[in-house]
Amino acid sequence: MPKYVLSLDEGTTSARSIVWDYESNILGMGQHEFGQIYPRPGWVEHDPEEIWKAQMKAVKDALIMARVKPKDIVAIGVTNQRETTIIWDKRTGRPVYNAIVWQCRRTADIVDWLKANYLEVIRAKTGLVPDSYFSGPKIRWLLDNVPGLREGAKSGDLLFGTVDSYIIWKLSGGRLHVIDYSNASRTMIFNIHKLEWDEELLEILRIPEEILPEPMPSSAVYGYSDPGVFGAEVPIAGDAGDQQAALFGQVCYDVGMTKCTYGTGNFVLMNIGDKPVLSRKGLLTTVAWGLREGDVTYALEGSIFITGAAIQWLRDGLGIIRTPAETEDMAKSVSDTGGVYFVPAFVGLGAPYWDQYARGLIIGVTRGTKREHVVRSVLEAIAYQTRDVVEIMEEETGHSISSLRVDGGAVRNDFLMQFQADILGKDVIRPAVLETTALGAAYLAGLAVDYWRSLDEIERLWRAERVFKPHMPPETRERLYRGWRAAVRRAMGWAKELA
Repeated sequence: MPKYVLSLDEGTTSARSIVWDYESNILGMGQHEFGQIYPRPGWVEHDPEEIWKAQMKAVKDALIMARVKPKDIVAIGVTNQRETTIIWDKRTGRPVYNAIVWQCRRTADIVDWLKANYLEVIRAKTGLVPDSYFSGPKIRWLLDNVPGLREGAKSGDLLFGTVDSYIIWKLSGGRLHVIDYSNASRTMIFNIHKLEWDEELLEILRIPEEILPEPMPSSAVYGYSDPGVFGAEVPIAGDAGDQQAALFGQVCYDVGMTKCTYGTGNFVLMNIGDKPVLSRKGLLTTVAWGLREGDVTYALEGSIFITGAAIQWLRDGLGIIRTPAETEDMAKSVSDTGGVYFVPAFVGLGAPYWDQYARGLIIGVTRGTKREHVVRSVLEAIAYQTRDVVEIMEEETGHSISSLRVDGGAVRNDFLMQFQADILGKDVIRPAVLETTALGAAYLAGLAVDYWRSLDEIERLWRAERVFKPHMPPETRERLYRGWRAAVRRAMGWAKELA
């Protein structure tokens, strides 16, 4: 009987599960949304138990659609929204507070203190720039602000995890408390050179090591699912942060290969090989994956916070679209934006600016501005932000990017993909399988159990669906991009003006 691989893909707004066969075909998929919690402006939370329920509903739906039983699964891979921070009681399994989401800005004061005193220490050890984005400041905030947590952490009753750790812990019936190197590298307390939790950074942030999961390779048999939870004892064998999993699923295994995932935010990652390159211009150095203990591939990353989320805002906040799919025809219905630029700094700006006080901006509005111009400016902003990152990657690594592999929900928008190719002046390649994040988790899990035996074997399975080639004249490209940079300058630091 054929056997299959299951991936659990826990994102920022929904949890999905996919059943894959050897040829990378999707046999079954389930997806369930969960709530977004905004206690204060700039604060974002999730209910971890709601995430878990959504994930298990998605698993059930995927298995039913594929007509596959739990015992037919040879390996489970997990991928997740990164940096989102959960602390739970290891005796009861109950979270002690809502998950603090990667987008949350509540730790801005802690981050300002870290930037003033420990910027170079953090950059050298973790490859990261201090920002509210990362898990370490979130852990510190929870321990300092939720009554009883610091005492519980010291007594060994509490566990910390990013969402992958929490999912694996639940899936294993509480037997596994692990994190893979890629997710650990997003916490700002993990030494990416030694591949271990860093004692100095833990001391700076006053985080007890007892609450931390064990760092592991991204492809390894960590343990097994609990039959009472999953329905069978199956190897849990793959784990990676969503963006690293997408890089793996896009088979970017050679140095210089680059992908961009278009989701809630945009995330551009370049494979830089087995030696980390530390950025001086606002990019992050991160662990891409580890296929063996102590042996990792690194990536340079540009993390753009708000892209697809701005399209959701057009629908839910402004009410000028009903579905994201409408944006393509609306953008094509006008020849340009009429001079309108949109800077989606809802929660500050990520790479390469790292301004947590920037705020959203629409500029260039005239009496002739229509909603179609605004919609087009939102799509164009996604492409401009991606160019911001790609240019710096090329400069800092010396690798010229000949093409950009793309994935995520927004890449179905042909207008956006063509404008991306135009504003970059590079080919944009859309793969046949767009679910590359879940596919990367499946590949990592399958490799650990010899379902797929090598990277070469996986590379032969990848195929492109369409290549978008640039057509825009260079002088137009540069004029439009100059306008974007001018708009960004006007958005930066705005929250401080109102303080």
